Formats: sequence, C-alpha cells, structure tokens
Amino acid sequence: MATITLEGNEIHTNGELPAVGTQAPDFRLTAKDMTDKTLADFAGKKKILNIVVSLETSFCEVSTKKFNDETGDDTVVLAISVDYPIAQTRVVDAVGADKVVTLSMLRNKNFAKDYGVLIQDGPLEGICARAVVVLDENNKVLYTELVPEIAQAPDYEKALAALK
Repeated sequence: MATITLEGNEIHTNGELPAVGTQAPDFRLTAKDMTDKTLADFAGKKKILNIVVSLETSFCEVSTKKFNDETGDDTVVLAISVDYPIAQTRVVDAVGADKVVTLSMLRNKNFAKDYGVLIQDGPLEGICARAVVVLDENNKVLYTELVPEIAQAPDYEKALAALK
C-alpha cells in the first residue's frame, strides 16, 4: 500500500508500482473502438503509461498533451483511466493529442490492482491514482512515478529521460 494525498488529505493505493527492471504486468483494457487491448498490441514500441484519475480533469489533460508532444515515433503514449472510451476520445481530440492511445478500465479494474494504483479510500476510492510507468520495447519497466499529490504534475523530464 502506498500513501498519496488529495488536496493534502491522505488516501491510499492497494499496492506499489511494478519495480524498475521487472516485466510489466499484462493488461486487458478497452480502446476507443470498444476492442480489448493488451501489451502485445503495442509490441516493439516503447510505452509511456500515463495513468490518470480522469482525462476530463485539466491536470490530466495537460499531462496527456505534454507526453503526446514530447515523444517520438518509437514510443506510444497510453492514457489510462476509468473514463468511458467516448469521453477519453473527446478529450484527446480537444487537446490535439493525436499520438495518444486511450485505454479505459470500463470492463474491469484488474489493471489498477495489478499496477498498485487502485485508490482504496477517500472520495476517489475505486479509481486510479496518478502515475507514470515507462516501458521498453519488451515491456521491461524503465521508470515509475506515483504522483504524491493527485493535483500535482508528474516529473515529465525524468519520465522522458527514461526513454533514451
């Protein structure tokens, strides 16, 4: 279990992020076309998992756009939240995040449990904490960050540096 804050008030996740150097847990998440996606669908690409509370919040929009604009063609940015796929698509289209792939926990929350980001208490119980996980082409974990305050931005520089 990890402790983070929401407007200064402590809340807790169900576990810890995957350790750097380990293989990332596989997942099954829902894409905008309502198909299921797994890590295998992004084989051969570096990946930034931009895990957010909701893409429909301004701070999550900003991180999605920032990662979209700062990554090259060898990297895919996966924006992961509990939002419905249509809402996710509306947000990335509105901010011009054309390289971002949105993935929803619409059908199950195993992703949040397996990655240790499922919020266990407080007003956001049942959704994802804000986190970044960077994977190489073979799904080895290169970098992780559990953002300590929900409304705080992740450390973009460290996450992007891990891709090099």
